[in-house]
Amino acid sequence: MIKTQEVSGMKIADWPEWRCPTHQRPLEDRGNVLVCPDGDSFLRTNGIPRFVPRSNYADAFGEQWKRHRLTQLDSYTGTTITKDRARRCLGDKLWDELGGKKVLECGCGAGRFTEILLGKGAKVTSIDLSEAVDANQENFPQNDRHKIAQADILQLPLAPQQFDLVFCLGAAQHTPNPEKAIACVFDQVKPGGNIVFDHYTYNISWYTKTAPLFRFCLLRLKPIDGRRWTEWLVDTLLPLHKVARQFYPAQIVLSRISPILCYYQTYPELRDELHREWALLDTHDSLTDRYKHFRTRGQIRRLLQYLGVEEICVNYAGIGVEARGKRSSS
Repeated sequence: MIKTQEVSGMKIADWPEWRCPTHQRPLEDRGNVLVCPDGDSFLRTNGIPRFVPRSNYADAFGEQWKRHRLTQLDSYTGTTITKDRARRCLGDKLWDELGGKKVLECGCGAGRFTEILLGKGAKVTSIDLSEAVDANQENFPQNDRHKIAQADILQLPLAPQQFDLVFCLGAAQHTPNPEKAIACVFDQVKPGGNIVFDHYTYNISWYTKTAPLFRFCLLRLKPIDGRRWTEWLVDTLLPLHKVARQFYPAQIVLSRISPILCYYQTYPELRDELHREWALLDTHDSLTDRYKHFRTRGQIRRLLQYLGVEEICVNYAGIGVEARGKRSSS
């Protein structure tokens, strides 16, 4: 895990300033509160400015990331699973040029990609709608290359076009309006800069499983109760998945009945205890996300064309569709 120092060494002038997400006015920093000239104010707790209500539709995500703050970090798993995904989404050129770049990381969670971006030498502004930012802070404290805020990508507390790269994996599909979310984060890309994101795509497997039924039920529970139910499901069914992986017909049948996600086939390099942690995390994510949208490669490409994105690259990969593109330099 990357070791960082505290915020005291940060050069404020090097960072895009926080703005009121409603009025887009610069904020007066009064220590534990940021004040907008038009009357809005935003608390800073645990060193993190909070630009959203204390409770919101992403509460379940905050619950899961605080409980699993280490689970998907490469430094914790001893693998390159997250690094490989980030590199594939970025492409070799952007990957090689990350050092010194100003990156806006949208939907940072506990920091699985924060670790990779910081490790490549980028200056990262990490935001998340949920209290996962507290887990991110614990993993990668703010310093002269890392800044964190709890904020909504649909109403960002930043002036537009300030970042070399906007990096948004695993987030847009969980917002009320993915097209608006992608447009909002693209607004943060400076001329000549790049956007990288991914999105769920339609999958007949999802509609032929019991998972949508379980999700319908769990969404009506408090986040902590939803977590308890997903833990029970994983502890009950994961041993069956471990046995069934050796028998393809049994594996197919079980995958239709069981709502849990597991990675015995995808990531055989994970230790047994990590398989349980990943199953707990991703099953909870899959069954308790308030919004779950799907888009095709064509839909994503047309959206990027509409936004004026150049050098568009869109592929089916990873969780569904992976996309990147560039804002014109002119």
